[in-house]
Amino acid sequence: MEVASKVPIPVYRLEDCTDGFPFLIARMKGSEPMVKDFAIPHRHTGYSIDIIVKGSIHQSVDFRQHQVMAPAIMLMEPDQVHLHEMEEDCEMISIYFTDEFLQSELQGVVSCWRCIFGSGVIPVNNEQLEELLSYAYLIEKEYVSNRIRREEIIRNLLNAFIIACGRISEPVTRDNIWLRVESAQYNMARQFKVLVDKHYHEKAQVSDYAEMLFVTPGHLNDTVKSLMGRNAKYVIDEKRILEAKRLLYWGEHSVKQIASHLNFEDDAYFNRFFKKHTGQTPAAFQRESREKYN
Repeated sequence: MEVASKVPIPVYRLEDCTDGFPFLIARMKGSEPMVKDFAIPHRHTGYSIDIIVKGSIHQSVDFRQHQVMAPAIMLMEPDQVHLHEMEEDCEMISIYFTDEFLQSELQGVVSCWRCIFGSGVIPVNNEQLEELLSYAYLIEKEYVSNRIRREEIIRNLLNAFIIACGRISEPVTRDNIWLRVESAQYNMARQFKVLVDKHYHEKAQVSDYAEMLFVTPGHLNDTVKSLMGRNAKYVIDEKRILEAKRLLYWGEHSVKQIASHLNFEDDAYFNRFFKKHTGQTPAAFQRESREKYN
């Protein structure tokens, strides 16, 4: 199913803004006219890290509202529906990169580095801010240069920057196990999460992912539960529910369209599934969430 034709939430591709280069770093001020574009709901196809250096910004991510005061960092995963409303006094450095840009570089350094980006908004102290800015300034200097091996140096600097973000965010990260030493179990759980993020639209059974990972469903379920505290089916269903909530809250879709997008047999089954996991029907969630957050 071609989702874009039915989902009006804008999706911004980094490559469209950088002539195909899978990385961007930019300074932004709340007084600049261009920041108004970020005040409408949208998604990114890649990851972003915003360092709030001065002032404040109001951020809506999925169904969470934050008034973020400097100094702080904001970490975003792909596909999160969000908007930013920068105050006039706000200054920040924004870093964007694609999934592929760092994947090979961070394997063996951080187990499931994607999980770092579930931390959301992380307040930092002045010492931590200085540490992050030291990396950002080096990355920025290399980014604007045309020197040889520029991309390789940016990759390695970004490696260190992400690990520093993970070290800062670890105390408030739900799954801080991802910063521990790698093992076969951690690798399996990491690969499972990556596959769920990629295939949750069309694959809803633990057996689907077990087959892709060449293990039994029981072994996958036991491994995921021991590391994440939730069984594999719960993780899959949680991802599908989150996407359904996003479409209900931000978009103008019928329940039937959302059911089709998430590959449910029919909208009646989707209604039962949604109510089982949330205690509400999709229509009730849409009405109440919009009343609450608007």
